[in-house]
Amino acid sequence: MVVEYSFRVRWGDTDAAGIVFYPNFYKWMDEATHEFLAAIGYRTSTLYAEQQVSVPLLEANCQFKSPLLFEDNVTVHSKVVELHQKVFKISHTFFKEEKIVAEGYEVRAWTSFKEKPKACPIPNEVREKMMPENAEIVQG
Repeated sequence: MVVEYSFRVRWGDTDAAGIVFYPNFYKWMDEATHEFLAAIGYRTSTLYAEQQVSVPLLEANCQFKSPLLFEDNVTVHSKVVELHQKVFKISHTFFKEEKIVAEGYEVRAWTSFKEKPKACPIPNEVREKMMPENAEIVQG
């Protein structure tokens, strides 16, 4: 499944020249991951409130291909590209109109916070919804 997350670049996301400051791509990847989970029926706030489960970040990377500017409209396409027993890798492709401006990924662990944080198996019903076989785009 591919989930779309769209937003407009704000002034506070840019440097003095009006170009997006690079850490914001990591913020947007984080937001896109939470949008992805909500789109498949697992809102992170609900997961934590009801099950004390969250998906902490283990690794992140982003390659920048073209700058984004103040007031650009951006769409991020996110999909799970690797699914392990306790860990998943989600890719994020940033588009300005039809042009790819950045590509990145995050590696996250399905983690219980009932006691001390501990990675635990991703439930089968979640795994089925994360799997990329059905590559339809869901707007979120």
